[in-house]
Amino acid sequence: MMKETLSVPELVATAQAKAKTSQDRIEEIRNAMDGQNGSDTQVEDLRAATVALELNAVDIFSVFEARMQRHFKRGPFSRKLKAMLLAAGQADLADRVHQHYLAINVLKHGTGASYRELLTNKSTLFIVKPANDLIADNSQASESLLDVSMPGFFDELTATILEAYHFLEKK
Repeated sequence: MMKETLSVPELVATAQAKAKTSQDRIEEIRNAMDGQNGSDTQVEDLRAATVALELNAVDIFSVFEARMQRHFKRGPFSRKLKAMLLAAGQADLADRVHQHYLAINVLKHGTGASYRELLTNKSTLFIVKPANDLIADNSQASESLLDVSMPGFFDELTATILEAYHFLEKK
C-alpha cells in the first residue's frame, strides 16, 4: 500500500515542530552560558542546534520550491513567483519570498550573489553577518553568514511559505 504524500502545509507543520526543538535547545544552551563564552561542549552543542535549524530551513524551502514548481513551465521558481506576486499586487509577499530565497541560498552556498544582495539591501528580516567578522571572532556559536537563531526567523520563513502556497493554490 502506498503512503499518501503530505501536503505543503503538513510538511511546514512538521518542519515547525523540528525547528521548535532546535530553538528550545539553542535557548537552553544560551541561558546556561549566561552571556559568557561557555565551555567547549556548550559551544559545540549550540553550533549543532543552530546547524540543525539551518538545515531545516533549507529543507522546507527546497520542498516548497519543488512542490510548487508545477505552477510554472520552467525556469527559476523564486524569480517567477516574485514576478507573479508583483503582477497580482502582492509586493510585500513578493519581497518576503525574495528575501527568504536569498537567505536560503546563503545558507546553502555561502558568500556569493545572494549574500552580496542581502548585505546591500539591509534586510530587516535577518541578521546578515559580514564574512570578515566570522574570521575575526572565533567565539561565535555558529559560523553561518546568517543568524537563523534570532527570534522569529523560522516562523517568518514558514509564514511566508504558507502565504505563497495559498496564493499559488488559488491561481
